[in-house]
Amino acid sequence: MGGNGSKTLRNRRSHLSKINPFCCIGRCGKRSAICRQWRPGVSLHGRELLDLKARPKCTAMVQIWSSPTVENILRLFFLSENRRAVTMASSVSLEGDQVKQKQRIEASKLYFDVPPDEKDPVVYSSSYNISFLGIEKLHPFDASKWGRIQKFLADEGVLKRKRIVEPLEATRDDLLVVHTEKYLDSLKSSSVVTEIAEVPPIALLPNFLVQWKVLQPFRKQVGGTILSAKLAKERGWAINIGGGFHHCCANEGGGFCAYADITLAIQFAYTRLAITRVMIIDLDAHQGNGHARDFMNDDRVYIIDLYNTDIYPRDFEAKKRINQPVALKSFTTTEKYLALLSQELKKAENIFKPELVVYNAGTDVLEGDPLGRLLVRCHQKE
Repeated sequence: MGGNGSKTLRNRRSHLSKINPFCCIGRCGKRSAICRQWRPGVSLHGRELLDLKARPKCTAMVQIWSSPTVENILRLFFLSENRRAVTMASSVSLEGDQVKQKQRIEASKLYFDVPPDEKDPVVYSSSYNISFLGIEKLHPFDASKWGRIQKFLADEGVLKRKRIVEPLEATRDDLLVVHTEKYLDSLKSSSVVTEIAEVPPIALLPNFLVQWKVLQPFRKQVGGTILSAKLAKERGWAINIGGGFHHCCANEGGGFCAYADITLAIQFAYTRLAITRVMIIDLDAHQGNGHARDFMNDDRVYIIDLYNTDIYPRDFEAKKRINQPVALKSFTTTEKYLALLSQELKKAENIFKPELVVYNAGTDVLEGDPLGRLLVRCHQKE
C-alpha cells in the first residue's frame, strides 16, 4: 500500500512538473523572480494550479519551482489572495468614484427647464467673451468671437436676442464629474493657465484676476455645452455659441482649452438623459485629442475627426481612439474637404446609430484662419 502510494505521488509530481504551471513560455530561458504578467489561479486540491489557457505570453522564462510542495502551494495561494485583495480594493474604489460622479450629476443645477414658447434652443452669454487690457489679442485665437457671432446672427434676423438661453456657470462639483482634484487645483496657478492659454503675460497676473477674466468665461461655456445636450434631446437640436474645448481631458488642459466640456456634456447625458450611444463629429481644424483620451475605454462614443495633421497637437496616442480619423494636409480645398466629409458621414451611418450627436463646429477650417491653414470657403446661399 505504502509503496503504491509513494509511486502514485511521484507520478503525480512528475506529471505536474511536466505541465510546469509556474512558468510563462518565453525565449530567453532565464530564471527570474516572477512574471508580472502572470495571473495565478489556485486549487486547494493541488490538481490544477493554473489555468493554462488564460496564461498570457511573456518574453521571459520564469520557473520558480519544479514540484508543488505544500510550502510552495501555500506561498502561491497567499500571493493569489493578496492580488485578489488588491483587485477587490480597486473595484471598490472605482465603484465609489462612479457613485460620487452620479451624485454630482444628479445634484447639478446646470440642467434646468427652458420653456419652448419663450426660448429657442440656442445657448449663449455675454460672459463667454474674454477681454482684459488687450491681453487676449496676444494670441491668434479670437477670444471674443462668440459675441460677434451672436451679434451677426441677431443683426441678420436669424436669432432674436430675447429668445437666447443663458446658461449657468459650471461649479467645481460639476467639473469634478470628469476632472481630477489635482488638475482643478493646478488652475489656481497663473503659470499653469498661461501654458493652457498660450498667452505669457497671464503668468504675471494675480490668480484671482485669471479666475475672473479667463477661467470664469470658460466655465460659463461649459455650462452652455452641458445644457445644449439636454435641449437637443428635448427639441431635436441645440446650439451653444461657445465651448468645443476638445484639447482638454480629465487631467490636462492645452490649446486654449481649460475644461473638457464635450466629455462633461456626454457624462451628464449618460446619467440624466439615459443616453447610451453618442457620436462626436469634430470638424475643428485641429485634432480633438482631449475627448479622445477621456473616452479611450468607452465604446459608447463614436468619433469622426477631420483635422490638419501638419498642426497642433499631433497626438498619436489619442488618434488610436478616433474611430474615423481623416488626415488632412495644409491648404486642403473646399471641394476635397466636403467630399471627404460626405464620404465619412455615409460610412459612419452604416456602422453606428447614435442617440446624441455632438458636432464641434470649428471656424478655423475657413480660409484665412492663421491657425487652421485650410482653404475651405463659405458660399452664401442664394
